[in-house]
Amino acid sequence: MKHVIALDVGGTGMKAALLAQDGSVLFGARRPTGREHGTDAVVAAILDFAADLADEGRSRFGAAPLAAGVAVPGTIDEKNGVAVFSANLGWRDLPLRGLLGERLAGPDGVAMPVALGHDVRSGGLAEGRLGAGRGVDRFLFIALGTGIAGAIGIGGRIEAGAHGYGGEIGHVVVRPGGPRCGCGARGCLETLASASAVSRAWAAASGDPDADAASCAVAVDAGDERAVAVWQHAVDALADGIVLAQSLLDPSTVIVGGGLAEAGDTLFTPLRAAVSERLTFQMPPEVVPAMLKDTAASLGAGLLAWDLLSLEVTA
Repeated sequence: MKHVIALDVGGTGMKAALLAQDGSVLFGARRPTGREHGTDAVVAAILDFAADLADEGRSRFGAAPLAAGVAVPGTIDEKNGVAVFSANLGWRDLPLRGLLGERLAGPDGVAMPVALGHDVRSGGLAEGRLGAGRGVDRFLFIALGTGIAGAIGIGGRIEAGAHGYGGEIGHVVVRPGGPRCGCGARGCLETLASASAVSRAWAAASGDPDADAASCAVAVDAGDERAVAVWQHAVDALADGIVLAQSLLDPSTVIVGGGLAEAGDTLFTPLRAAVSERLTFQMPPEVVPAMLKDTAASLGAGLLAWDLLSLEVTA
């Protein structure tokens, strides 16, 4: 069976699959990234994992994968296949596409085609084609994790922008003069509505230094007024960000994923209400939870690999 390698490299773990052309998973695996051993070890782990996946494909299907797709965090140069910078993984200007292509070369020495993608944009691509955005022409994907990132979906593809920063809704300023963000600005959305922001606020409000966003959601459901105030503060900021994006992009659907979205109706019920209250002339988007959970980025990487093969055929 024809298949490609799909690999998502995270800060602590890697998720991978052998993916059929219709997006179905033929084989799945996970491994630690090994960042505690340094950048060189991380790169070696990626290359070894990809090689083992290729061997798995040959063993299972009697043929090598046709291509590979890899999704990574940080700043990337998709056109040239370079992972430009990742604070979590410690690399700068890593020619990851070339390294993978050479490691996965066939017996003839020809490098395997490799697509490099940003992890959140890859996740958005998968949600758009296989998940909550399936059949939707225009959507905005928002990932609520340690930070906040996003992806703009148009016609089954992700719009990366002129410089590769399209969809960075986490750095939209929703509270001018607010908390200092790691990017250097103040009042960015991710300083107020990310899982880490909610964790910090709930730890301060509850007096428990170990409190986190998940425990805040539990306390909200239990009716704790302190938790409700913390939660609503984050929801209001997120709604402001969504309405800003709605005015600029006019998506029909806003897909919300990431760890904070695991709260389900505890998040989505007040969020939908807050968005609706803020809309004036804008058409209201449908605000829905992501479907693919933590497999989205690896699936998206595989879709990028299939897209790469399609481009080579039509070139």
